[in-house]
Amino acid sequence: MRRVWVRESTGWIGALGVSILIAGQVAASARSELLFRDGDSLVVAMFARSVLAGGLQDWAMSSVLFLPESTVFAGLDAVLPLDVNALLAVSAVVNLLALYGALRLVAGRRRDSGAPVAWSLIVLVVFGILAATETSASRDALELASLQLTTTYYAATVVGVVISIGLVRRVLDRGRGGIGLFVALGVVAAISTLTNPLFAVWATVPLIVIIVIGMVGSTAKARSAALLAVLVGGTALGLLARMPFAAWIANTGAGYAQPEQWNQSVGYYGGLLADRLSTPLGVIGAVLTLALLAWAVVRTARADDDGSRLVATIAWLAPVLVVIGAIALGTHAARYLQPLAFAPVLAVVASPRAFRMPSAVSRVVLSVAAVLVLISGAVSIPRLAAAAEAPDPDLVCVTDWVNASDRTGAGQFWTVRLPKLHLADPSQLVQVDHQLNGYAWLVNRHDFDIGEVSFLVEDAQTVQWQLPVPAVPEDVVECGRYRILDFGDTTLPLGPQRS
Repeated sequence: MRRVWVRESTGWIGALGVSILIAGQVAASARSELLFRDGDSLVVAMFARSVLAGGLQDWAMSSVLFLPESTVFAGLDAVLPLDVNALLAVSAVVNLLALYGALRLVAGRRRDSGAPVAWSLIVLVVFGILAATETSASRDALELASLQLTTTYYAATVVGVVISIGLVRRVLDRGRGGIGLFVALGVVAAISTLTNPLFAVWATVPLIVIIVIGMVGSTAKARSAALLAVLVGGTALGLLARMPFAAWIANTGAGYAQPEQWNQSVGYYGGLLADRLSTPLGVIGAVLTLALLAWAVVRTARADDDGSRLVATIAWLAPVLVVIGAIALGTHAARYLQPLAFAPVLAVVASPRAFRMPSAVSRVVLSVAAVLVLISGAVSIPRLAAAAEAPDPDLVCVTDWVNASDRTGAGQFWTVRLPKLHLADPSQLVQVDHQLNGYAWLVNRHDFDIGEVSFLVEDAQTVQWQLPVPAVPEDVVECGRYRILDFGDTTLPLGPQRS
């Protein structure tokens, strides 16, 4: 028992080092824009801090509710004396650690011929290599592994999918009993679907396909039927649980499905792939993904038990189904294709067999690997901290002016999100469109109760203003990439809300 505890603890310590290394590498690239400054990426931090501050909550969310992500961020914020950027950096590491835990579940129980802890760490390293090849600042790039480090782009859903695969594998490996595994699977499916219906596409559908096919000629049809019932039941329960949150769901996501635009979708994703292949790192990432997919097919053919076959099959089937589905529905969002990043790496733990080497050599290899991981992680901490603490005098100029003004202003979505998050009182900046209508999207709608504003914040992304009343600013405050149009005693009325 003690050896098991030591082995598993070593795995988690190693995973921590690897996670810090990955986060430091991604944060040191232009991808840090998504981690710390992107308008979409800040919703979890804004929501969690708003809840911790108390007050009325009436949020306009997308089809994703971000419940697990917000809970984790709020917990970190409550116990760690860090600023918001440092918390986002810590969240990136936590997300990767959670992924390791899910991968460890997929790797299965230790057997005489297996090394699931070592192979789980190897998979995390491979995933980190994929993330390290992603260096653009674009949220729309086909750079999917690094999205796991953000608080917004479905990190909890990815972990939920991988956990579900691991639970199904454990049921198949066990062969009998295991009521706790079925309960856990149902709970994970329900919570994951509640927070993000994409879980049904990424996990429920591929798992159902594999389980149904596996039932042909199987002698354990009752067990497979139970798995199907739990998966479908948990997913359905999660969808029903979304009903109390209906007022917060500003967009159900149904409008994103436009099957008639499947040909435009092909062009869109094809363009993203071409952009990905236009850089050496992008080519490396694409080749590695193809190699993993090919290995998944090989492992499917060579699998000697149901659990290994399930993991190997979903490693290539989930990406195929998701890509076909995304095109068939006419979607235009790279983030929907994240199974292309996290599913293929599962092939590595489909059958995590141990290397054959003398015990003395094995201990030396493990010791050296552990030291290297710890050193790499330690070296990466200052790198990650430097990225989180990178000075932004333009942002400080805006937040200092707004904090000192004791007034309320407004700005458009892509402009106002970052300053709003960093204000002492975020409600001092109201999110509007170019006509000064309240823009109720990923924001607390109680912000609009103020009814009027007396200054506007703009930058290069701001659409030309069309103000509801004639007004000329008394002063224009230059803050680098930002400008503050100060109307002084003149107030501008807010228009009706839209999303």
